[in-house]
Amino acid sequence: MQGSSLALRLFVLAAIWSALSLAAAGLVLISVYRTSVERGFDERLGVYLKTLVGAIAAQSDNAGSFREPDNIGEPRFELPLSGWYWVVRRVSDHKVMLTSNSLVGDVLVLPSDVGVAPGPDKIAKAYIQGPDRQDLRVIEREISFDDVTAYKLAVAGDAGDVNEDINVFSTRTALILALVGFGLVITTYFQVRLGLFPIERMRRALFAIRAGEAERLEGTFPSEITPLAQELNALIESNRETMERARTHVGNLAHALKTPLSVITNEARSADGPFASRIAEQSALMREYIDTHLERARMAAQRRVIGAVTEVEPVIDRLARAMRKIHERKGVVVDVEVQPGLRFRGERQDLEEALGNLMDNAAKWSGGHVVVTARIEGQQKSDERRFLSICVDDDGPGLAPEERSQALKRGQRLDETVPGTGLGLAIVADLAKLYGGRFQLLEAPIGGLRAELVLPAL
Repeated sequence: MQGSSLALRLFVLAAIWSALSLAAAGLVLISVYRTSVERGFDERLGVYLKTLVGAIAAQSDNAGSFREPDNIGEPRFELPLSGWYWVVRRVSDHKVMLTSNSLVGDVLVLPSDVGVAPGPDKIAKAYIQGPDRQDLRVIEREISFDDVTAYKLAVAGDAGDVNEDINVFSTRTALILALVGFGLVITTYFQVRLGLFPIERMRRALFAIRAGEAERLEGTFPSEITPLAQELNALIESNRETMERARTHVGNLAHALKTPLSVITNEARSADGPFASRIAEQSALMREYIDTHLERARMAAQRRVIGAVTEVEPVIDRLARAMRKIHERKGVVVDVEVQPGLRFRGERQDLEEALGNLMDNAAKWSGGHVVVTARIEGQQKSDERRFLSICVDDDGPGLAPEERSQALKRGQRLDETVPGTGLGLAIVADLAKLYGGRFQLLEAPIGGLRAELVLPAL
């Protein structure tokens, strides 16, 4: 798929949308899971905090002294620097009344120390760095056991457990979503290819028409494309009818004009005098003009034929044999070098007429050697319009640059001693222009004149 293709645009847009959607979904899932894990961890710490409050309340006396609770349900509170701690601190002077054995004399920073206010449940929660540079999740509550002195009781748990759970979930989620995204990209690719396949099928059908292998679009197309196929078939049929009408009109005009002109010419030739001679001369000139413009109209009509294709090599070979016979007395050698498989996108008679003019002209002016080469011009890509270049070289005297442009003018003859009307090269130039190609005269590698004709190829 090329960068400017419709399929690539649809694929890229779908892929970007899928990637963004999955990324957003992943972030939402991870955020929800993080909140859920934190809530569960906070509930677990809350149970330990309630157990601590109950144990201290049961063992406190009226003198304001506390005894260390025996067990609050977590053995890691007894392991040094385990990441699980609890502490009881007096609010008035911040004196630590009791701590878990795991704290081993270190200080535990509480959420209130870093400015975290209690929530609606009167519990403050925060992530705080612990004694051994551990990430701790700490919950804190202020309680008074004797309605006189307030205490802050806090329980801390190792937040590494929370982070590990979240990281594992995030990794798995990212992996699963990446696999889903890859599947979506593959599915989107085939979906786009399948969805646009009818357009590709229509392109192939049009190519078959242009190659002369079919006359109309055949087959069943989706409802969105069927009207386009019908309009294209109608356009092809209209083009064919226009071409037929043009050919009919050209033929009718030729018959209508040639008969009266022949009568005028015969009458003028049968009479004597300067007036009759003048009439015969002008009649002959009129016949040349009529033939030229009728031929031009015929080429214009045929140029619009869709699907006309001509094999190049057989045409050149047949003309080369004809030129060898016509100029047999002169001993002209005609060499042919044609790239295999060349096909001209146009009418056979147009190609024959153009090459016949060029090869006959080359044989007349040559010193005895004519070379005809045909090949695809340049290195076009497969989806670009292709042109074939046909070069007719002779080893004659050639033409100066200023004479080449003059030779292409209608009716111009640079040497009256050589038979001709001076219309051949002009007709070739007209045909090349009608087919969207070009015609030019250059210097031939073998010393004479090169006539280069460029026409559309298939």
